Amino acid sequence: MAVKIDSKIVDYEVARADAEEASPNDDGGAPAAAPIEHMHEELKRPDRLEGQTYKIKTPLSEHALYVTVNDLVLNEGTEHELRRPFEVFINSKNMDHFQWIVALTRIVSAVFRKGGDCTFLVEELRSVFDPRGGYFKKGGRFMPSLVAEIGEVLEQHLRSIGMIESGELDEHQRRYIEQKKAEAMDRAHPGDSAGDAGTDDDGYPSGAELCGKCHVKAMVVMDGCLTCLNCGDSKCG
Repeated sequence: MAVKIDSKIVDYEVARADAEEASPNDDGGAPAAAPIEHMHEELKRPDRLEGQTYKIKTPLSEHALYVTVNDLVLNEGTEHELRRPFEVFINSKNMDHFQWIVALTRIVSAVFRKGGDCTFLVEELRSVFDPRGGYFKKGGRFMPSLVAEIGEVLEQHLRSIGMIESGELDEHQRRYIEQKKAEAMDRAHPGDSAGDAGTDDDGYPSGAELCGKCHVKAMVVMDGCLTCLNCGDSKCG
């Protein structure tokens, strides 16, 4: 039935069915997904953060350094849950390094809070060399400086929260390296076991060279090629 409108039309609105006006939850549909939260500098620090503390003991000082990295948990309880570093603190009884340690922690923490990829800090810190020379850690690993060791601790933490992929060797690679290590020991000292004389304190053959990849004195000549008995790196590819 047609309806005649004599008055002037000043406004109009599209009519909607009641079913369309109802919210998605009213008709049994799934609720709208919450937006995914990313790290950015406007995020406020919560009252409580989860973190880990790492001990650094070097031959350069009688006092150890304790590096604490606190993480912020983003999108907690969802499939997008992530742990991201939020701040770092370094504490020691040795006050000789107080100024640059405070500066380093503030700069690194600021980079964390900016968001994005912060893994580049690892390589930047590990590339710092002490003009007085580096030192060897227990296990034969060479550290070019104290700052480089802080970078290694940071790498260890970022691996633990999944920001850096694990660089561990698989089972096949570990068996291969153990086989090569046993061959090198037997060739240097026939009849002796791998744990007998002829090894350094780190368990590698005496006279082994420093590996440029893992920085451990474990490079020996195997099958006519320098091969690392720690990480498997080979000069022959």
